[in-house]
Amino acid sequence: MTSSTPARAPRPTALVTGATAGLGAGFAHSLARRGHDLVIVARDETRLESTAAALRAEHGVDVEVIAADLSVRADLQRVAERVASPGAPVDVLVNNAGFGLKQRFFDGVPGDHERMFDVLCRAVMVLSRAATGAMVPRGRGRILNVGSVAGLVPGGGHYSAAKAYVIVLTETLAGELKGSGVSATVVEPGYVRTEFHARSGMRSGGGSGLTNRIWLDIDDVVDSALDDLFAGRTVSIPTRRWKLVSTALDVVPRRLVSRVWNAMPSGAKRRHPGQH
Repeated sequence: MTSSTPARAPRPTALVTGATAGLGAGFAHSLARRGHDLVIVARDETRLESTAAALRAEHGVDVEVIAADLSVRADLQRVAERVASPGAPVDVLVNNAGFGLKQRFFDGVPGDHERMFDVLCRAVMVLSRAATGAMVPRGRGRILNVGSVAGLVPGGGHYSAAKAYVIVLTETLAGELKGSGVSATVVEPGYVRTEFHARSGMRSGGGSGLTNRIWLDIDDVVDSALDDLFAGRTVSIPTRRWKLVSTALDVVPRRLVSRVWNAMPSGAKRRHPGQH
């Protein structure tokens, strides 16, 4: 008589954009620890392969890589097709890819702002639609979009406008999905210590106690966002202090918020919370 080993139940799969650094890398590692296989997306194929090897070695999960620039429509379409694949379903989509610009909107480089719109807004729209088209018929799935407290700030430049789009799109989507078994969550972090700020020359702590307290570690944001995602909450704002900031931005007249923002030094105004 021979005995057979029961087949391992398939792990759920999560697809993370911008997964090789910052919040994206944090989401990839945390999802792997939570038992997900991964599809990771970024522009740099060498860095993708290095990240995938580290994830496999550390967590023992399967990792698929897709090298894609989400501002290029053909690349975005390839990622959308993977998200919607019926034969290899994606259970969790994390729309994380993003970047900021150190230039104003009205006299900045038009092509740079168009690329920001494509990555921060159009890619989120296209991939969220591809995901829901596959998830709703299955009756399960989760979408996490990375917004920002900056999306609540009028006068915060094109980045704030893009993040406002992500917030409202996610809230709209969450309402449409009620009762479907599929959920949508937007995380709205404040300032996060990532390599984005190091590249832009922005200090992340090391100053006054107040300055240090406004900064979040990547794990603060990732763990809070994923807990809220799997709990089915629509909005995730990490830490009590940033919840208070968000509440204040909701209740203070927008004209006053805009006036205060426009009175700030121009360098500070280009430094938005949540850039990743």
